[in-house]
Amino acid sequence: MKYRVRMTLESAEAFAVPADQPETTEVVTATGSEWWRTAVIYQIYPRSFADSTGNGIGDLPGITGRLHSLSELGVDAIWLSPFFTSPQNDAGYDVSDYCNVDPMFGTLADFDTLVTTAHGLGLKVIVDMVPNHTSDQHAWFLEALASPVGSPERDRYMFHDGQGPNGDLAPNNWESVFGGPMWQRTTNSDGTPGQWYLHIFDVSQPDLNWENPWVREQFFGILRFWLDRGVDGFRVDVAHGMIKEEGLPDYSPPVEGASMGGTAAVASDLDPVTPEVHPDPPYWGHSGVHEIWRGWNAVLAEYEGDRVMAAEAWVDPLEKMALWVRPDEFSQAFNFGYMFTEWTAPTMRSIIDESIAAFSSVGAPSTWVLSNHDVVRHATRLALHADVPQGSGIGPDTEGKPDTAEGLRRARAATSLMLALPGSAYLYQGEELGLPEDMELPDAARQDPTWFRTDHEKYGRDGCRVPIPWEADKPSYGFGPAAKSWLPQPTDWGPYSRDAQEGVPGSTLELYRSALALRAEHGLGAGHIEWLDGYGVDVLAMRNGAVTVIVNFGDVAVELPLDEMLLASEEIVGGALPADTAVWLRS
Repeated sequence: MKYRVRMTLESAEAFAVPADQPETTEVVTATGSEWWRTAVIYQIYPRSFADSTGNGIGDLPGITGRLHSLSELGVDAIWLSPFFTSPQNDAGYDVSDYCNVDPMFGTLADFDTLVTTAHGLGLKVIVDMVPNHTSDQHAWFLEALASPVGSPERDRYMFHDGQGPNGDLAPNNWESVFGGPMWQRTTNSDGTPGQWYLHIFDVSQPDLNWENPWVREQFFGILRFWLDRGVDGFRVDVAHGMIKEEGLPDYSPPVEGASMGGTAAVASDLDPVTPEVHPDPPYWGHSGVHEIWRGWNAVLAEYEGDRVMAAEAWVDPLEKMALWVRPDEFSQAFNFGYMFTEWTAPTMRSIIDESIAAFSSVGAPSTWVLSNHDVVRHATRLALHADVPQGSGIGPDTEGKPDTAEGLRRARAATSLMLALPGSAYLYQGEELGLPEDMELPDAARQDPTWFRTDHEKYGRDGCRVPIPWEADKPSYGFGPAAKSWLPQPTDWGPYSRDAQEGVPGSTLELYRSALALRAEHGLGAGHIEWLDGYGVDVLAMRNGAVTVIVNFGDVAVELPLDEMLLASEEIVGGALPADTAVWLRS
Protein backbone atom coordinates (compact mmCIF):
# COMPACT_ATOMS: atom_id res chain seq x y z
CA MET A 1 0.00 0.00 0.00
CA LYS A 2 1.44 3.40 -1.01
CA TYR A 3 0.49 6.95 -0.20
CA ARG A 4 1.56 10.14 -1.87
CA VAL A 5 0.47 13.67 -1.06
CA ARG A 6 0.28 16.03 -4.00
CA MET A 7 -1.30 19.44 -4.06
CA THR A 8 -1.12 22.25 -6.57
CA LEU A 9 -2.69 25.68 -6.19
CA GLU A 10 -5.36 24.62 -8.66
CA SER A 11 -6.26 21.45 -6.77
CA ALA A 12 -6.30 23.37 -3.47
CA GLU A 13 -9.11 25.54 -4.81
CA ALA A 14 -11.41 22.55 -4.51
CA PHE A 15 -11.19 22.95 -0.75
CA ALA A 16 -11.27 26.76 -0.64
CA VAL A 17 -14.77 26.98 0.84
CA PRO A 18 -14.92 23.93 3.11
CA ALA A 19 -18.09 22.22 4.12
CA ASP A 20 -18.48 20.92 7.65
CA GLN A 21 -18.17 17.31 6.55
CA PRO A 22 -14.94 15.55 5.54
CA GLU A 23 -14.27 14.42 2.01
CA THR A 24 -14.99 10.70 1.76
CA THR A 25 -13.52 10.08 -1.68
CA GLU A 26 -9.86 9.24 -2.11
CA VAL A 27 -7.93 12.32 -3.16
CA VAL A 28 -4.42 12.17 -4.58
CA THR A 29 -2.88 15.53 -3.77
CA ALA A 30 0.53 17.10 -4.16
CA THR A 31 3.02 17.95 -1.43
CA GLY A 32 3.66 21.68 -1.43
CA SER A 33 7.02 23.18 -0.74
CA GLU A 34 6.13 24.59 2.67
CA TRP A 35 8.79 23.80 5.27
CA TRP A 36 6.28 22.63 7.86
CA ARG A 37 5.06 19.72 5.75
CA THR A 38 8.15 17.68 6.59
CA ALA A 39 9.55 19.54 9.61
CA VAL A 40 10.69 18.06 12.90
CA ILE A 41 9.51 20.54 15.53
CA TYR A 42 10.96 20.61 19.05
CA GLN A 43 8.70 21.72 21.88
CA ILE A 44 10.30 23.90 24.54
CA TYR A 45 8.54 24.24 27.89
CA PRO A 46 10.25 27.51 28.87
CA ARG A 47 10.24 27.21 32.65
CA SER A 48 11.89 23.78 32.45
CA PHE A 49 14.39 24.16 29.59
CA ALA A 50 17.21 26.42 30.76
CA ASP A 51 17.54 28.98 33.58
CA SER A 52 19.93 31.89 32.98
CA THR A 53 19.57 33.58 36.38
CA GLY A 54 19.77 30.82 38.98
CA ASN A 55 16.28 31.44 40.36
CA GLY A 56 15.19 27.93 39.40
CA ILE A 57 12.85 28.95 36.57
CA GLY A 58 13.75 28.65 32.91
CA ASP A 59 13.64 31.80 30.80
CA LEU A 60 14.06 33.20 27.31
CA PRO A 61 17.79 34.06 27.65
CA GLY A 62 18.34 30.52 28.90
CA ILE A 63 16.64 29.15 25.80
CA THR A 64 18.68 31.42 23.53
CA GLY A 65 21.89 30.19 25.14
CA ARG A 66 21.02 26.57 24.39
CA LEU A 67 19.64 26.92 20.85
CA HIS A 68 22.91 25.70 19.31
CA SER A 69 22.25 22.31 20.94
CA LEU A 70 18.94 22.03 19.11
CA SER A 71 20.53 23.06 15.83
CA GLU A 72 23.15 20.35 16.34
CA LEU A 73 20.41 17.85 17.19
CA GLY A 74 18.97 18.38 13.73
CA VAL A 75 15.47 19.76 14.30
CA ASP A 76 13.88 22.31 11.99
CA ALA A 77 11.86 24.47 14.35
CA ILE A 78 11.10 25.20 17.98
CA TRP A 79 7.68 25.62 19.55
CA LEU A 80 7.62 27.72 22.70
CA SER A 81 4.94 26.97 25.27
CA PRO A 82 3.42 30.18 26.69
CA PHE A 83 5.75 32.88 27.99
CA PHE A 84 3.18 35.71 28.02
CA THR A 85 2.38 37.80 31.08
CA SER A 86 0.44 35.55 33.44
CA PRO A 87 -0.34 34.89 37.12
CA GLN A 88 0.96 31.37 36.36
CA ASN A 89 -2.00 29.54 37.90
CA ASP A 90 -1.76 27.08 35.01
CA ALA A 91 1.88 27.44 34.03
CA GLY A 92 1.22 30.35 31.68
CA TYR A 93 -1.88 28.96 29.98
CA ASP A 94 -3.75 31.63 31.95
CA VAL A 95 -2.75 34.72 29.98
CA SER A 96 -3.22 38.25 31.34
CA ASP A 97 -1.42 40.06 28.49
CA TYR A 98 -1.00 38.40 25.08
CA CYS A 99 1.39 41.06 23.80
CA ASN A 100 4.09 41.01 26.42
CA VAL A 101 6.58 38.66 28.06
CA ASP A 102 6.12 37.69 31.69
CA PRO A 103 9.02 39.11 33.73
CA MET A 104 9.61 35.56 34.94
CA PHE A 105 10.83 34.73 31.43
CA GLY A 106 12.44 38.01 30.42
CA THR A 107 11.45 40.89 28.15
CA LEU A 108 10.27 41.53 24.62
CA ALA A 109 13.88 42.41 23.78
CA ASP A 110 14.90 38.95 25.03
CA PHE A 111 12.28 37.43 22.78
CA ASP A 112 13.53 39.39 19.78
CA THR A 113 17.07 38.17 20.49
CA LEU A 114 15.81 34.60 20.70
CA VAL A 115 14.08 34.86 17.32
CA THR A 116 17.11 36.43 15.67
CA THR A 117 19.42 33.77 17.12
CA ALA A 118 17.11 30.93 16.13
CA HIS A 119 16.76 32.20 12.57
CA GLY A 120 20.53 32.57 12.38
CA LEU A 121 20.81 28.87 13.23
CA GLY A 122 18.22 27.92 10.62
CA LEU A 123 15.49 27.26 13.19
CA LYS A 124 11.90 28.44 12.76
CA VAL A 125 10.06 29.80 15.81
CA ILE A 126 6.47 28.84 16.68
CA VAL A 127 4.58 30.57 19.50
CA ASP A 128 1.86 28.95 21.61
CA MET A 129 -1.41 30.87 21.40
CA VAL A 130 -4.17 30.36 24.00
CA PRO A 131 -7.47 31.71 22.62
CA ASN A 132 -10.15 29.66 24.40
CA HIS A 133 -9.76 31.51 27.69
CA THR A 134 -7.80 34.25 29.43
CA SER A 135 -6.60 34.71 32.98
CA ASP A 136 -9.12 36.12 35.42
CA GLN A 137 -6.54 38.89 35.86
CA HIS A 138 -6.74 39.95 32.21
CA ALA A 139 -7.95 43.53 31.76
CA TRP A 140 -10.85 42.29 29.64
CA PHE A 141 -12.18 40.09 32.42
CA LEU A 142 -11.66 42.69 35.13
CA GLU A 143 -13.64 45.14 32.99
CA ALA A 144 -16.34 42.52 32.51
CA LEU A 145 -16.66 41.97 36.26
CA ALA A 146 -16.94 45.72 36.85
CA SER A 147 -19.60 46.15 34.15
CA PRO A 148 -23.35 45.53 34.48
CA VAL A 149 -25.18 42.43 33.31
CA GLY A 150 -25.85 42.62 29.58
CA SER A 151 -23.03 45.08 28.90
CA PRO A 152 -20.66 44.73 25.92
CA GLU A 153 -17.82 44.07 28.35
CA ARG A 154 -19.63 41.10 29.88
CA ASP A 155 -20.42 39.73 26.46
CA ARG A 156 -16.70 39.11 25.89
CA TYR A 157 -16.97 36.09 28.21
CA MET A 158 -19.46 33.31 28.95
CA PHE A 159 -21.53 34.91 31.75
CA HIS A 160 -24.90 33.34 32.56
CA ASP A 161 -27.57 33.53 35.22
CA GLY A 162 -27.80 30.57 37.55
CA GLN A 163 -30.65 28.12 37.86
CA GLY A 164 -33.15 27.90 40.73
CA PRO A 165 -35.22 30.58 42.44
CA ASN A 166 -32.21 32.66 43.48
CA GLY A 167 -29.82 31.57 40.75
CA ASP A 168 -27.94 29.51 43.32
CA LEU A 169 -27.40 26.57 40.96
CA ALA A 170 -24.85 26.55 38.14
CA PRO A 171 -26.25 27.06 34.61
CA ASN A 172 -25.59 23.38 33.84
CA ASN A 173 -23.82 20.30 35.18
CA TRP A 174 -20.56 20.55 33.23
CA GLU A 175 -17.42 19.35 35.00
CA SER A 176 -14.10 21.14 34.58
CA VAL A 177 -11.19 19.44 32.86
CA PHE A 178 -9.19 20.00 36.03
CA GLY A 179 -11.93 18.67 38.32
CA GLY A 180 -14.88 20.27 40.06
CA PRO A 181 -17.64 22.34 38.44
CA MET A 182 -17.07 24.26 35.21
CA TRP A 183 -18.86 27.33 36.58
CA GLN A 184 -17.88 29.98 39.12
CA ARG A 185 -20.33 32.41 40.66
CA THR A 186 -19.37 36.07 40.90
CA THR A 187 -20.10 38.58 43.62
CA ASN A 188 -21.67 41.93 42.77
CA SER A 189 -20.18 45.21 43.97
CA ASP A 190 -22.82 45.41 46.72
CA GLY A 191 -21.83 41.99 48.03
CA THR A 192 -24.81 40.09 46.63
CA PRO A 193 -24.35 36.91 44.54
CA GLY A 194 -24.01 37.63 40.85
CA GLN A 195 -23.88 35.75 37.57
CA TRP A 196 -21.83 32.65 36.86
CA TYR A 197 -18.96 32.41 34.36
CA LEU A 198 -17.78 29.37 32.43
CA HIS A 199 -14.26 27.99 32.85
CA ILE A 200 -13.55 24.74 31.03
CA PHE A 201 -10.21 24.60 32.83
CA ASP A 202 -9.22 26.27 36.09
CA VAL A 203 -11.45 28.77 37.87
CA SER A 204 -8.79 31.38 37.05
CA GLN A 205 -9.27 30.74 33.30
CA PRO A 206 -12.63 32.18 32.19
CA ASP A 207 -13.75 31.16 28.71
CA LEU A 208 -14.02 33.87 26.09
CA ASN A 209 -17.22 34.27 24.08
CA TRP A 210 -16.08 33.52 20.54
CA GLU A 211 -19.51 34.32 19.14
CA ASN A 212 -18.59 37.95 19.86
CA PRO A 213 -17.01 39.74 16.85
CA TRP A 214 -15.04 42.02 19.19
CA VAL A 215 -13.17 39.03 20.62
CA ARG A 216 -12.31 37.76 17.16
CA GLU A 217 -10.99 41.16 16.10
CA GLN A 218 -8.73 41.43 19.17
CA PHE A 219 -7.01 38.19 18.31
CA PHE A 220 -6.33 39.33 14.75
CA GLY A 221 -4.31 42.12 16.30
CA ILE A 222 -2.54 39.74 18.69
CA LEU A 223 -1.50 37.46 15.83
CA ARG A 224 -0.15 40.40 13.85
CA PHE A 225 1.80 41.63 16.89
CA TRP A 226 3.85 38.41 17.01
CA LEU A 227 4.05 37.97 13.24
CA ASP A 228 5.50 41.46 13.03
CA ARG A 229 8.19 40.33 15.48
CA GLY A 230 9.20 37.54 13.12
CA VAL A 231 7.52 34.41 14.41
CA ASP A 232 6.99 31.65 11.88
CA GLY A 233 3.61 30.55 13.14
CA PHE A 234 1.46 29.42 16.02
CA ARG A 235 0.53 26.31 17.90
CA VAL A 236 -3.08 26.91 18.96
CA ASP A 237 -4.26 25.62 22.32
CA VAL A 238 -7.68 23.95 22.53
CA ALA A 239 -8.36 24.46 18.83
CA HIS A 240 -11.44 22.24 19.11
CA GLY A 241 -12.95 24.53 21.75
CA MET A 242 -14.31 28.08 21.73
CA ILE A 243 -17.77 27.38 20.28
CA LYS A 244 -20.24 25.79 22.70
CA GLU A 245 -23.47 24.02 21.83
CA GLU A 246 -26.46 26.35 21.71
CA GLY A 247 -28.44 26.26 24.92
CA LEU A 248 -25.52 24.84 26.93
CA PRO A 249 -27.26 21.48 27.59
CA ASP A 250 -26.32 19.23 30.49
CA TYR A 251 -23.72 16.59 29.67
CA SER A 252 -22.77 13.28 31.25
CA PRO A 253 -19.35 11.94 30.19
CA PRO A 254 -19.30 8.29 29.07
CA VAL A 255 -16.50 7.26 31.45
CA GLU A 256 -14.20 8.82 34.05
CA GLY A 257 -11.90 11.31 32.40
CA ALA A 258 -13.99 11.55 29.25
CA SER A 259 -14.83 15.19 29.87
CA MET A 260 -11.16 16.01 29.69
CA GLY A 261 -9.61 17.55 26.63
CA GLY A 262 -7.54 20.45 25.43
CA THR A 263 -4.50 20.95 27.59
CA ALA A 264 -5.21 18.07 29.90
CA ALA A 265 -6.40 14.88 28.28
CA VAL A 266 -7.96 12.89 25.47
CA ALA A 267 -11.36 14.03 24.31
CA SER A 268 -14.33 11.88 25.14
CA ASP A 269 -14.69 10.75 21.54
CA LEU A 270 -11.79 8.37 22.18
CA ASP A 271 -13.66 6.59 24.97
CA PRO A 272 -16.36 3.93 24.66
CA VAL A 273 -19.82 5.45 24.63
CA THR A 274 -22.99 3.87 25.96
CA PRO A 275 -26.35 4.62 24.32
CA GLU A 276 -27.63 6.30 27.49
CA VAL A 277 -25.27 9.27 27.36
CA HIS A 278 -24.63 12.19 25.02
CA PRO A 279 -21.68 11.00 22.89
CA ASP A 280 -20.13 14.40 22.13
CA PRO A 281 -19.23 17.04 24.73
CA PRO A 282 -21.24 20.20 24.02
CA TYR A 283 -18.10 22.31 24.48
CA TRP A 284 -15.75 20.51 22.04
CA GLY A 285 -15.46 20.20 18.30
CA HIS A 286 -18.39 22.22 16.99
CA SER A 287 -18.51 23.36 13.37
CA GLY A 288 -18.51 27.04 14.28
CA VAL A 289 -14.81 26.90 15.11
CA HIS A 290 -13.93 26.53 11.44
CA GLU A 291 -14.98 30.09 10.65
CA ILE A 292 -12.56 31.27 13.35
CA TRP A 293 -9.65 29.37 11.84
CA ARG A 294 -10.37 30.61 8.33
CA GLY A 295 -10.03 34.12 9.70
CA TRP A 296 -6.71 33.30 11.37
CA ASN A 297 -5.46 31.63 8.21
CA ALA A 298 -6.20 34.83 6.29
CA VAL A 299 -4.13 36.85 8.75
CA LEU A 300 -1.12 34.56 8.30
CA ALA A 301 -1.54 34.85 4.54
CA GLU A 302 -0.88 38.59 4.82
CA TYR A 303 2.78 37.81 5.61
CA GLU A 304 5.53 36.59 3.31
CA GLY A 305 6.94 33.12 3.79
CA ASP A 306 5.34 29.88 4.84
CA ARG A 307 3.75 30.62 8.22
CA VAL A 308 2.41 27.59 10.05
CA MET A 309 -0.65 27.12 12.21
CA ALA A 310 -0.79 23.87 14.20
CA ALA A 311 -3.98 22.75 15.93
CA GLU A 312 -4.18 21.13 19.31
CA ALA A 313 -7.51 19.54 18.43
CA TRP A 314 -8.52 16.53 20.52
CA VAL A 315 -10.95 15.20 17.95
CA ASP A 316 -11.81 11.65 16.98
CA PRO A 317 -12.07 10.00 14.50
CA LEU A 318 -9.22 11.20 12.32
CA GLU A 319 -11.61 11.85 9.45
CA LYS A 320 -13.23 14.51 11.63
CA MET A 321 -9.86 15.92 12.69
CA ALA A 322 -9.06 16.41 9.01
CA LEU A 323 -11.67 19.18 8.99
CA TRP A 324 -9.26 21.32 10.99
CA VAL A 325 -6.51 21.07 8.33
CA ARG A 326 -8.28 21.92 5.12
CA PRO A 327 -6.24 24.34 2.99
CA ASP A 328 -7.77 27.54 4.35
CA GLU A 329 -7.66 26.54 8.02
CA PHE A 330 -4.79 24.96 9.96
CA SER A 331 -1.58 23.78 8.32
CA GLN A 332 -1.45 20.69 10.52
CA ALA A 333 -2.97 19.13 13.64
CA PHE A 334 -1.48 17.02 16.38
CA ASN A 335 -2.15 13.33 15.87
CA PHE A 336 -3.20 12.27 19.36
CA GLY A 337 -4.68 9.02 18.08
CA TYR A 338 -1.15 8.02 17.10
CA MET A 339 0.28 9.16 20.44
CA PHE A 340 -1.97 6.85 22.43
CA THR A 341 -1.93 3.84 20.13
CA GLU A 342 -1.47 0.50 21.85
CA TRP A 343 2.04 -0.98 21.60
CA THR A 344 1.26 -3.69 19.02
CA ALA A 345 2.16 -4.02 15.35
CA PRO A 346 -1.44 -4.33 14.04
CA THR A 347 -2.73 -1.28 15.91
CA MET A 348 0.29 0.78 14.92
CA ARG A 349 -0.08 -0.12 11.26
CA SER A 350 -3.79 0.66 11.41
CA ILE A 351 -3.33 4.14 12.90
CA ILE A 352 -0.58 5.00 10.41
CA ASP A 353 -2.83 3.97 7.51
CA GLU A 354 -5.77 5.88 8.96
CA SER A 355 -3.68 8.99 9.63
CA ILE A 356 -2.13 9.24 6.18
CA ALA A 357 -5.47 8.60 4.47
CA ALA A 358 -7.36 11.15 6.57
CA PHE A 359 -4.87 13.99 6.33
CA SER A 360 -3.93 13.45 2.69
CA SER A 361 -7.64 13.51 1.76
CA VAL A 362 -7.54 17.27 2.38
CA GLY A 363 -4.00 17.86 1.16
CA ALA A 364 -2.44 18.12 4.63
CA PRO A 365 0.60 16.32 5.99
CA SER A 366 0.11 13.84 8.77
CA THR A 367 1.80 14.70 12.04
CA TRP A 368 3.37 12.29 14.51
CA VAL A 369 3.92 12.89 18.21
CA LEU A 370 4.72 10.71 21.23
CA SER A 371 5.17 13.15 24.13
CA ASN A 372 4.34 16.69 25.20
CA HIS A 373 3.86 18.79 28.33
CA ASP A 374 0.40 17.33 29.07
CA VAL A 375 1.00 13.59 28.95
CA VAL A 376 3.10 10.96 30.69
CA ARG A 377 6.45 10.82 28.88
CA HIS A 378 6.48 8.00 26.37
CA ALA A 379 9.62 6.46 27.89
CA THR A 380 7.31 5.64 30.79
CA ARG A 381 3.87 5.45 29.19
CA LEU A 382 4.78 2.74 26.69
CA ALA A 383 5.62 0.35 29.54
CA LEU A 384 2.47 0.95 31.58
CA HIS A 385 0.74 -2.31 32.47
CA ALA A 386 -2.01 -0.69 34.53
CA ASP A 387 -4.81 1.68 33.67
CA VAL A 388 -3.71 5.27 34.27
CA PRO A 389 -6.40 7.57 32.82
CA GLN A 390 -5.06 10.51 30.86
CA GLY A 391 -4.55 13.53 33.09
CA SER A 392 -4.19 11.43 36.23
CA GLY A 393 -0.40 11.29 36.13
CA ILE A 394 1.82 8.88 38.02
CA GLY A 395 3.00 9.38 41.56
CA PRO A 396 4.47 7.60 44.57
CA ASP A 397 1.23 5.73 45.33
CA THR A 398 0.38 4.69 41.78
CA GLU A 399 0.00 0.93 41.43
CA GLY A 400 1.67 -0.98 38.62
CA LYS A 401 4.49 1.44 37.93
CA PRO A 402 6.29 0.62 34.68
CA ASP A 403 9.75 -0.84 34.35
CA THR A 404 12.15 1.97 33.40
CA ALA A 405 14.34 -0.19 31.17
CA GLU A 406 11.38 -1.59 29.24
CA GLY A 407 9.92 1.89 28.84
CA LEU A 408 13.14 3.36 27.43
CA ARG A 409 13.61 0.43 25.08
CA ARG A 410 10.12 0.83 23.66
CA ALA A 411 10.48 4.62 23.50
CA ARG A 412 13.64 4.35 21.42
CA ALA A 413 11.94 1.92 19.03
CA ALA A 414 8.81 4.07 18.84
CA THR A 415 10.79 7.19 18.02
CA SER A 416 12.81 5.32 15.39
CA LEU A 417 9.54 4.38 13.71
CA MET A 418 8.03 7.85 14.04
CA LEU A 419 10.98 9.66 12.48
CA ALA A 420 10.82 7.36 9.44
CA LEU A 421 7.23 8.31 8.62
CA PRO A 422 6.28 10.90 5.99
CA GLY A 423 4.93 14.17 7.27
CA SER A 424 5.88 16.31 10.25
CA ALA A 425 7.08 15.07 13.66
CA TYR A 426 7.07 16.72 17.07
CA LEU A 427 9.61 16.13 19.84
CA TYR A 428 9.19 17.18 23.47
CA GLN A 429 12.19 18.57 25.30
CA GLY A 430 14.18 15.88 27.09
CA GLU A 431 12.86 12.94 25.12
CA GLU A 432 16.10 12.96 23.11
CA LEU A 433 17.78 12.18 26.45
CA GLY A 434 15.44 9.28 27.16
CA LEU A 435 13.91 11.06 30.15
CA PRO A 436 11.22 9.07 31.95
CA GLU A 437 8.28 10.52 33.82
CA ASP A 438 9.26 11.67 37.29
CA MET A 439 7.09 9.30 39.34
CA GLU A 440 8.44 10.25 42.78
CA LEU A 441 7.70 13.97 43.01
CA PRO A 442 6.85 14.87 46.61
CA ASP A 443 3.27 16.00 47.07
CA ALA A 444 4.38 19.30 48.58
CA ALA A 445 6.16 20.22 45.34
CA ARG A 446 3.20 19.71 42.99
CA GLN A 447 1.79 22.70 41.13
CA ASP A 448 -0.63 21.33 38.51
CA PRO A 449 -4.20 22.64 39.10
CA THR A 450 -5.48 19.09 38.59
CA TRP A 451 -3.77 18.00 41.82
CA PHE A 452 -5.63 20.63 43.83
CA ARG A 453 -9.01 20.61 42.08
CA THR A 454 -9.33 16.82 42.46
CA ASP A 455 -8.45 16.93 46.16
CA HIS A 456 -5.16 15.15 45.43
CA GLU A 457 -6.84 12.20 43.69
CA LYS A 458 -5.00 12.87 40.42
CA TYR A 459 -1.32 13.72 40.28
CA GLY A 460 -1.67 15.74 37.09
CA ARG A 461 1.09 16.71 34.67
CA ASP A 462 4.01 17.85 36.82
CA GLY A 463 5.89 14.59 36.26
CA CYS A 464 6.62 15.40 32.61
CA ARG A 465 7.51 19.04 33.31
CA VAL A 466 10.54 18.64 35.58
CA PRO A 467 13.52 20.79 34.43
CA ILE A 468 15.75 18.83 32.08
CA PRO A 469 19.41 17.88 32.74
CA TRP A 470 22.29 19.33 30.73
CA GLU A 471 25.51 18.60 32.66
CA ALA A 472 25.74 15.67 35.05
CA ASP A 473 28.14 17.21 37.58
CA LYS A 474 26.71 20.72 37.84
CA PRO A 475 24.07 22.15 40.19
CA SER A 476 20.56 21.38 38.91
CA TYR A 477 22.32 19.23 36.28
CA GLY A 478 23.19 22.43 34.43
CA PHE A 479 19.58 23.55 34.12
CA GLY A 480 20.76 26.79 35.73
CA PRO A 481 23.81 28.24 37.46
CA ALA A 482 22.37 27.37 40.90
CA ALA A 483 20.89 24.26 42.48
CA LYS A 484 17.33 25.61 42.40
CA SER A 485 14.66 24.19 40.10
CA TRP A 486 10.98 25.04 40.32
CA LEU A 487 10.14 21.33 40.45
CA PRO A 488 12.70 19.10 42.21
CA GLN A 489 14.79 16.97 39.86
CA PRO A 490 15.34 13.26 40.56
CA THR A 491 18.65 12.44 42.19
CA ASP A 492 19.46 9.75 39.60
CA TRP A 493 19.25 11.89 36.45
CA GLY A 494 23.01 12.30 35.97
CA PRO A 495 23.26 9.54 33.32
CA TYR A 496 20.44 11.20 31.36
CA SER A 497 22.30 14.52 31.11
CA ARG A 498 23.23 15.75 27.67
CA ASP A 499 26.97 15.87 28.37
CA ALA A 500 26.88 12.29 29.66
CA GLN A 501 25.47 11.11 26.31
CA GLU A 502 27.22 13.29 23.74
CA GLY A 503 29.43 11.21 21.49
CA VAL A 504 28.54 7.99 23.33
CA PRO A 505 27.60 5.25 20.82
CA GLY A 506 24.22 3.77 21.61
CA SER A 507 23.08 6.66 23.81
CA THR A 508 19.56 7.96 23.28
CA LEU A 509 20.90 11.38 22.30
CA GLU A 510 23.08 9.90 19.57
CA LEU A 511 20.18 7.72 18.38
CA TYR A 512 18.07 10.86 17.89
CA ARG A 513 20.90 12.70 16.15
CA SER A 514 21.48 9.81 13.76
CA ALA A 515 17.78 9.34 13.04
CA LEU A 516 17.26 13.04 12.32
CA ALA A 517 20.31 13.20 10.05
CA LEU A 518 19.22 10.10 8.12
CA ARG A 519 15.64 11.36 7.90
CA ALA A 520 16.92 14.55 6.24
CA GLU A 521 19.44 12.75 4.03
CA HIS A 522 16.85 10.33 2.64
CA GLY A 523 13.97 12.81 2.48
CA LEU A 524 11.73 10.57 4.57
CA GLY A 525 9.44 13.42 5.60
CA ALA A 526 8.46 13.92 1.95
CA GLY A 527 8.39 10.23 1.09
CA HIS A 528 5.69 7.60 0.96
CA ILE A 529 5.38 4.22 2.63
CA GLU A 530 4.89 0.72 1.32
CA TRP A 531 4.09 -2.04 3.80
CA LEU A 532 6.18 -5.20 3.69
CA ASP A 533 4.53 -8.44 4.78
CA GLY A 534 5.95 -11.79 5.75
CA TYR A 535 7.51 -10.93 9.12
CA GLY A 536 4.70 -12.15 11.38
CA VAL A 537 1.89 -10.52 13.29
CA ASP A 538 4.19 -8.94 15.89
CA VAL A 539 6.41 -7.17 13.37
CA LEU A 540 5.77 -3.97 11.46
CA ALA A 541 7.84 -3.57 8.29
CA MET A 542 7.68 -0.83 5.70
CA ARG A 543 9.72 0.87 3.03
CA ASN A 544 10.03 4.65 2.66
CA GLY A 545 12.12 5.40 -0.41
CA ALA A 546 15.57 3.89 0.04
CA VAL A 547 15.00 2.99 3.70
CA THR A 548 13.39 -0.17 5.05
CA VAL A 549 12.10 0.05 8.62
CA ILE A 550 11.41 -3.04 10.72
CA VAL A 551 10.02 -2.91 14.27
CA ASN A 552 9.61 -5.95 16.52
CA PHE A 553 6.69 -5.44 18.90
CA GLY A 554 6.76 -9.05 20.08
CA ASP A 555 8.83 -11.11 22.52
CA VAL A 556 10.65 -13.35 20.04
CA ALA A 557 13.66 -12.19 18.03
CA VAL A 558 13.13 -11.93 14.27
CA GLU A 559 15.69 -12.70 11.57
CA LEU A 560 16.71 -9.62 9.59
CA PRO A 561 17.53 -9.28 5.88
CA LEU A 562 21.24 -8.98 5.05
CA ASP A 563 20.88 -5.37 3.99
CA GLU A 564 23.13 -2.54 5.14
CA MET A 565 22.05 -1.31 8.55
CA LEU A 566 21.61 2.44 8.85
CA LEU A 567 20.14 2.70 12.34
CA ALA A 568 19.23 0.44 15.25
CA SER A 569 17.40 1.41 18.43
CA GLU A 570 19.27 -1.36 20.30
CA GLU A 571 22.38 -3.41 19.65
CA ILE A 572 21.81 -6.10 17.03
CA VAL A 573 23.62 -9.38 17.69
CA GLY A 574 23.66 -12.34 15.32
CA GLY A 575 21.47 -10.79 12.67
CA ALA A 576 18.26 -11.07 14.72
CA LEU A 577 15.98 -8.20 15.71
CA PRO A 578 15.27 -8.35 19.46
CA ALA A 579 11.97 -7.52 21.15
CA ASP A 580 10.93 -3.87 21.29
CA THR A 581 13.58 -2.86 18.79
CA ALA A 582 13.56 -0.99 15.48
CA VAL A 583 16.08 -0.90 12.63
CA TRP A 584 16.52 1.09 9.46
CA LEU A 585 18.07 -0.79 6.55
CA ARG A 586 19.18 0.45 3.16
CA SER A 587 16.59 -0.87 0.70
